[in-house]
Formats: sequence, structure tokens, C-alpha cells
Amino acid sequence: MKKLMTRTMVCAVLGMSSLALAQDAAAEAPAKEPAKVPSADAVRDTWNFFYNGKGQGPVLVEAKLCTEVAKDGPNKYECIAEVAAEGIKANTTVMLWQAYLVPQGDSVEDVMVQTKQGNVVRETKDVKLKGDGWRARQWTGVRLNKPGNWTVSVMRGDQVLKELQVKVN
Repeated sequence: MKKLMTRTMVCAVLGMSSLALAQDAAAEAPAKEPAKVPSADAVRDTWNFFYNGKGQGPVLVEAKLCTEVAKDGPNKYECIAEVAAEGIKANTTVMLWQAYLVPQGDSVEDVMVQTKQGNVVRETKDVKLKGDGWRARQWTGVRLNKPGNWTVSVMRGDQVLKELQVKVN
């Protein structure tokens, strides 16, 4: 009986200390802003495009120049280190991180990432996207190997979807 009471007490103390630690961690974590609630029409339009938009191409939602993309953890496949406003050093590995909405079941093969130094095209890479889920993420490595002003563009055919400027020192 004494062993049972001791075990019960130890379990209770461990349980309470875990709860206290969890509460302390929660108190120290920065408060997240609540997510913006979209309008019903925006949700309906998104659903309609995702489920019925096959063949209409992707929607580029976001594009960032990053020096690091998380490989695991809670931020897996997210850009976790963006290129600084003052630019980067020549020959630094940079990824153009992209997030798309691609209609369900669609496959898109006419998207490209192009790098230009001034007006000179230095590199063009194909991007392949699949409508497997709500968000298709892609990061494309780009070489910015010479000092100067560079433009990194996401294109679909001859249409520019997004341009990002970066200074290479």
C-alpha cells in the first residue's frame, strides 16, 4: 500500500511539474497575431479555382529570395532566412522560394525562374508544379556570382509573374 501511495505521489508531482513547465513555455512564447479571416466570397472563389480550374495555370502567391529553407521542424519547407536589404556577397547560395495555388490534379511545366545582371540574362531554369494540395512550394537555386544589380524573375511564358531586385557586392 505504501509503494502504491509513493508511486501515485511521484506521478502526481511529475505531472504537475510538466504542466508547470508547459505553462512557463507558453507564457514565454511570443503571442501570434490572429490569422486574417477571408470573406466568404474569397473562400468560394479559391475553392472553385482549386477544384475546377484545371488548365488555367498556377497563381503565384508569394516569392522570396532566401539563403535558407527549413528541411524539417515546424517551419519545414519555409524560407527561414531572407536575403538582407543591403544585398549579398557574390557567390552566395540563394534560393528563390515560391508558393503557388495550383488547381487540383493539374501539372504546370511552363514556369521559369530567370536571373539577369543588368539587362543581360545569365540563367533560366524550368519550374515544374503539381496541384497535389492547397499550396505548392518550390525553391529554385540561383547563381548570382558577379557584383552588381540583379533581377530574379518568375515567368510563365513571356509573362512576368514577379520580379525581385537584389544587389550583389
